[in-house]
Amino acid sequence: MARVGVVLSGCGVYDGAEIHESVFTLLALDEAGAEIVIMAPSGPQMHVINHLTGEVMDEARDMRVEAARIARGAPLELGEVKAEDLDALVFPGGFGVAKNLCDFAIHGPSCTVNPDVAALVKAMHAAGKPLGFACIAPAMAAAIFKDAGIGAARLTVGAAEDEAAKAIEAMGAHHVACPVEGIEIDEANKIVSTPAYMIGQNLVGVRAGLKAMVDAVLAMI
Repeated sequence: MARVGVVLSGCGVYDGAEIHESVFTLLALDEAGAEIVIMAPSGPQMHVINHLTGEVMDEARDMRVEAARIARGAPLELGEVKAEDLDALVFPGGFGVAKNLCDFAIHGPSCTVNPDVAALVKAMHAAGKPLGFACIAPAMAAAIFKDAGIGAARLTVGAAEDEAAKAIEAMGAHHVACPVEGIEIDEANKIVSTPAYMIGQNLVGVRAGLKAMVDAVLAMI
């Protein structure tokens, strides 16, 4: 049975992990019979958003505590998970990826990535283990790969004219336009990405893309 890590960045599209994307990812893994290892880093979110109004709230929340809402229990501490513990690693999207796991939302192509996230992704890649990135997560991947000297990685966030797509190119990776139900497979680097809600307009399309991503990741193990 494949053991697949799923990294969450909180809970909620505007300040954490996108809930639909997270659930669809977990569902696809469960349907495929994979052993799921949910994890998240501890530490404060960049900020907390009122998802009803879109306004920043005057409070603080911890990424791992919030991720437990989706995990239905305690996610593992991301910094304690090693590449040898997993067969593959997947990142659902949500603004938490660009705000909490890295600071792409603020600094774009000049962003930095949470050290534990970057270390695990680099170790997985070095071990030849597949990686999946959904929604805005490919932009974070491009930053990690740039730092690791893997500039030729093929990634997608959907539309070529999107600012995130331009940032991916600016970081040395290659962006490939893709429909919501589609995936981009970088066979050489064992990387699969899908646009999800970067361009998705409904649950059906987003679900199809995430299932395709998960299936492609599992096929690479």
